[in-house]
Amino acid sequence: MNPSVIMSARDIEFLLYDWLDVASLTERDRFSDHSRETFDQVLRLCQDLATTYFAPHNRESDLHEPTFDGERVHIVPAVGKALRAFADAGMVGAAMDYEIGGMQLPHVVHTACMSWFHAANVGTTAYAMLTVGNANLLAAHGSPEQIDRFVRPMLDGRNFGTMALSEPQAGSSLADITTRAVPQEDGGYRIFGRKMWISGGDHDLSENIVHLVLARIPGAPEGTRGISLFIVPKFLPDADGKPGERNDVVLAGINHKMGWRGTVNTAPVFGDGNFRPGGAAGAIGYLVGEPNHGMAQMFTMMNEARIGVGLAATALGYTGYLKALDYARNRPQGRPIGTRGGAQVDIVEHPDVRRMLLAQKSYAEGALALQLYCGRLVDEQRTAATESDRTRAATLLRILTPIAKSWPSQWCLTANDLAIQVHGGAGYTRDYDVEQHYRDNRLNPIHEGTHGIQSLDLLGRQVTLDDGAALATLSETIAITLIAARASGDTELIDFAGALEATLNRLAATTAGLWRDGDPEAALANSAVYLEAFGHVIMAWIWLQLALAATPLAARGDAFGLGKRAAARYFFRWELPRTTPQFELLDSRDRTTADLDPAWL
Repeated sequence: MNPSVIMSARDIEFLLYDWLDVASLTERDRFSDHSRETFDQVLRLCQDLATTYFAPHNRESDLHEPTFDGERVHIVPAVGKALRAFADAGMVGAAMDYEIGGMQLPHVVHTACMSWFHAANVGTTAYAMLTVGNANLLAAHGSPEQIDRFVRPMLDGRNFGTMALSEPQAGSSLADITTRAVPQEDGGYRIFGRKMWISGGDHDLSENIVHLVLARIPGAPEGTRGISLFIVPKFLPDADGKPGERNDVVLAGINHKMGWRGTVNTAPVFGDGNFRPGGAAGAIGYLVGEPNHGMAQMFTMMNEARIGVGLAATALGYTGYLKALDYARNRPQGRPIGTRGGAQVDIVEHPDVRRMLLAQKSYAEGALALQLYCGRLVDEQRTAATESDRTRAATLLRILTPIAKSWPSQWCLTANDLAIQVHGGAGYTRDYDVEQHYRDNRLNPIHEGTHGIQSLDLLGRQVTLDDGAALATLSETIAITLIAARASGDTELIDFAGALEATLNRLAATTAGLWRDGDPEAALANSAVYLEAFGHVIMAWIWLQLALAATPLAARGDAFGLGKRAAARYFFRWELPRTTPQFELLDSRDRTTADLDPAWL
């Protein structure tokens, strides 16, 4: 049987068991009903579902994107069939608690499962990803009644979810939203406002759509401190929880995207009077938790979505790499250098093609490892034996989240670019999937916080919070890997450890220097460069860990293990040196962009 060109089951197995020792999680109470066998069964199920239901219509839903006739959104039928299979398999609640109908899988295993769906069809998977995040938020912050009315139907696939944050005039600046939540005599609220860029905002894929809407209650504090969170369903549930009267939620239209075309992206209007439940204007909304706590609550879903976007970017880069590799192994063209006669060789024999494939391998496989590492941190944060271990995991996850979102979004997009190049002219046609993967992946540096926003979060908040405690914890964790590499006696790994340690020290010095004079404008002017350099340091650390884990395989001559060592070698020799000029620029406190007059552009 030929290996899949969607994802690599062998790599997932290596990362979960040889590196992250996920089987040991079954010793903890939360996961005691599971075993490696159950993990493998779910992973095989997801591979089968992704291959059978998601991948076949990836091109169809791209070529026939959703349409809106003024009343209904129309989506190709295969999308609904795939999502029904996903829900019927229990995957919406795979990592959620038993008591609300979940499977209580470790988050790291669930992450590995979701990589198959993102790689097979990111447009269809978006509906599932948003629903899972919506359900997790309400499970954490909703009332028991809200969980019964809205979350349980999500786990059954009867409700799908959205996150309705952005507005036309505000974009990512959520402090500037104007959507209003007007209190009613019955204790409820009526919602009035317009949102923008809301994925999954209207469709007939499910019985109901549960919008999580950020809005202001009159008299609330200004800025993000005065934002509250509301459940605003498309249909108001009746006494039995079934969809009843239509809520006052309509579409102004849908957005037509470069990629992710299978995911309908909408401009919804709440409370414009087209529907008036109870005879009054406004969409009925149900407050989640306490007033003015909406941003803190929404960060449950936003942080999950940030890592989810990173996983989507990773999966697109990974499947593009696998397809480029398959093409290179089966496309005869040219002859070896210095050879004139004889048969043509497959293009994988040409060194420059191997360079492009190795670069893709280092980006995609490294990014997948980072995503699974973050998934393991979620499990540690929830289930580690001691409070200090749980706190440590939460600290690491917090500082790594901007990297987990942005690094794959940048470098797995580069991998997709290289996949097109490996295909040559064929890659620039619609006859091969790599063209679509590139378009799909181009969204990921934008949504759920742009590259620039992630860089401001990293440099402006994460590395300075609590006097740099998170960066110190991260450095201590990396030091453990450095010790292991030096103890291995492997000359190459020892060299890698030396290079990583030197770059880590440079990162610490640069970080301190940026904030030394207390000028935030100067410190943050080049934050995007800082994010890129920081990300490469993290990925060098990841690749050193992977090289250590793969060494026993490589020592036996195993091609998989030797491939891991080769990718690590590439990253340390070709990629990590990129940080040197970046640190030099940051250390110079260059103000070219900060001092630029917009009139000069």
